[in-house]
Amino acid sequence: METIRIPNSATYSPVSLTDLMFAAPLASRLLVGATLPGRLVQAAAAGVYAGSAIGDWASRRGVRKIDFLATFGADVKHLDEMPAARREEDVLRFSEELMRIHRPVGRRRAVLAGDVNERLTSYIAGITGQRVETSSSVREMTLAGLVMPLASASCDILSGDIAVFRSTGVFEPHVLAHEFCHRKGYFMELEAQALAYLALSRSRDRRLRQSALAERVYRNLRVLDGDDPARYGELLDDTPLSGSVLEDFRRLRPPDRRPGAVATAMRKLYDSRMKLTGQNGLSDYDRGFTNFLYTCEGSPAVLA
Repeated sequence: METIRIPNSATYSPVSLTDLMFAAPLASRLLVGATLPGRLVQAAAAGVYAGSAIGDWASRRGVRKIDFLATFGADVKHLDEMPAARREEDVLRFSEELMRIHRPVGRRRAVLAGDVNERLTSYIAGITGQRVETSSSVREMTLAGLVMPLASASCDILSGDIAVFRSTGVFEPHVLAHEFCHRKGYFMELEAQALAYLALSRSRDRRLRQSALAERVYRNLRVLDGDDPARYGELLDDTPLSGSVLEDFRRLRPPDRRPGAVATAMRKLYDSRMKLTGQNGLSDYDRGFTNFLYTCEGSPAVLA
C-alpha cells in the first residue's frame, strides 16, 4: 500500500508558532520594555511556520482524497433532511447502545491521540488504498482558545497545529479524530465530522466506538433543542444516559450557557467564512452531520 507522510513539523515545536508570531512583540514589550527582541522572535517563528506550511502542502499534493458522494452517497451539497421522529429514534437507540458498551476512556491524551490517529489513518486507507500518515501531537492550549471560548478544540489548517482546550470525557476521541481529519487535508467541517464518526464507529475498540455514538446522540439533541439550552436539558433527561456519560453531555452544553456578545459575533463571522468556502455554515456540525448519516445509511452506494 502506498504511504504518504505529511511532516507537520510545526506541531513538534515546544510552543505554538502561531502564538509566537502574535504574542512575541507584546511579551517582549512587557518583559524587557522593547519590541525589537519580540520582532526578531516573531520573524523567526514566521519563517519556520511558512516552511512547515509549504512542506505540508507539497506532501498533500499526492494525497488521493475520498470522493464523498461516490463513496457514501452523500456530501456537503447532497443531503436528505432527517425527520424529527427519526432523530428521536436515533437518540434513544444510540444512547442505549452507548450505555451498553461504555467504559471509562482511561488513557492519557497523548496515548489516546496516537490510537485515534492510527484508527483514522487505517480507515481512510481502506477506502483510498493510501496511508496518509500525520503527526499525533496535540497541544493543551493556544491563543485560539481565548477567541473561541465555546470551542473544544481547534486546528490551524496551514500548520496542522491542534489544540484541545478542555477535557470532554467520552467525546474526546471524536474531538481528536475530527481535528486529525483537518490535519490530513479534509478541511470541510462536515467531512471531518463524518470521517471521524465513520472511522471510530467501526473500530473494535469500544472506547473509540462509544465516542462516535456520543457525538451522534449529542448532535441530534442539538438539532432537536432548537438552540435552546433549557430544552436540551429536558431532552437529555428523557434519554437512558446516566453517570459520568450524562455529566459529559451536561458539561458540553449547560442549561444556562448562552453566548455573550463577543462569542455571538465570532460565531456569525465563522458561519460566514464557512459559507464562503462552499459549506452550509455552522449547521454542518450538527444538522449537516446527522443529515449526512441519514442520507448515507439509506444510500444504494453504501447498501451495495
